[in-house]
Amino acid sequence: MLEPTMHSVHGEASLHLATPELDFDVTIRGGQLAPVVFHLPGRDVTPYALAPWEPAEFPELPPLLSVLRGDFLCLPFGGQTDGPPHGEPANAAWSLLARDDRSLRFALDATDSGAQIEKTLSVRAGQHAVFSEHRIANLNGDFSYGNHPILDLSGLLEATGRISISPFHWASVFPGPFSNPADGETQALAEGSVFTDLRKVKLAIGGTTDLTYYPQRAGNDDLVMMANVPATSDQPFAWSAVVFDGYLWFSLKNPADFPATLLWMSNGGRTAFPWKGRHLGRIGIEEVCSHFSNAIDISRQNLLALQGVPTTRHFRLEEVVSLRTIQAVALVPHDFGAVASILPDGENSITICGESGAQIPVPLDWKFVL
Repeated sequence: MLEPTMHSVHGEASLHLATPELDFDVTIRGGQLAPVVFHLPGRDVTPYALAPWEPAEFPELPPLLSVLRGDFLCLPFGGQTDGPPHGEPANAAWSLLARDDRSLRFALDATDSGAQIEKTLSVRAGQHAVFSEHRIANLNGDFSYGNHPILDLSGLLEATGRISISPFHWASVFPGPFSNPADGETQALAEGSVFTDLRKVKLAIGGTTDLTYYPQRAGNDDLVMMANVPATSDQPFAWSAVVFDGYLWFSLKNPADFPATLLWMSNGGRTAFPWKGRHLGRIGIEEVCSHFSNAIDISRQNLLALQGVPTTRHFRLEEVVSLRTIQAVALVPHDFGAVASILPDGENSITICGESGAQIPVPLDWKFVL
């Protein structure tokens, strides 16, 4: 094993990688990726969230919450009886296996699931993107999992960020109370409301709201889940996107590996510690195989079978499963609107189209996720 050279970032021991395209930090505990500074032409941008607290404030909490930032792997996704929430990958210490000028590779032997996991985060020349791979071995049985990017839109004016995802065949608000009223928590959306359009989602008080605009619905935390349509030859990947002020963040995935997307809209609806009503303007855009954010025992019940939505994957001891995502940024005109589509454009490029009709070519090795 390599002896990592660590430094403290937002109060947590982290490793740093610097390239001409971007700089990023990864925490040792939880393998949480943030901050990431993308060096776009004429402008640096930092879309990932850091919690409005530092780990030392809440040493009694699982690292998932005390360290909370950026993106990380959850295995299982949600709670579990004999392990930390979102699993040891989001909480335990990772070991550095290898590093070079453009990548960091880590390993973790998870005692809660028995999985042996390698995490590789890499950067390609001329591409403003983080290529993330988790190779999972020695795992047996049905497990939920997911990647958990959290973005910070708190610096934007209300409802000026734009959210969109690729086509979906089923979608619903969390089925039950997502926020806990006993802790003084509040949510805005109607529990269990099924919807077909992010622009028309039912509110608990009646009427609808448009989830493509954020931040809004201040004082609430809500969760929705969308099941992506399968890949086709014309649309070989699924995508999620957020337009900030003059730039966008987007992620690509294989919907066979991550069949659903969760939007966790966290805008001050949690008042218990560590939240204390100060987790504002954040949004988790989480690519998952899970039953919402429920505990693994619920995901294993396969409650969405009739909707054609798998909520666990069957792992076998003898196989190695590779889970890959690309998370990237690009500059866009201020009148770009929400992302309307992201399509491959040859072998090493994509085209991102906005509601305005503008088209942005982006160099990207998109086949990585396949």
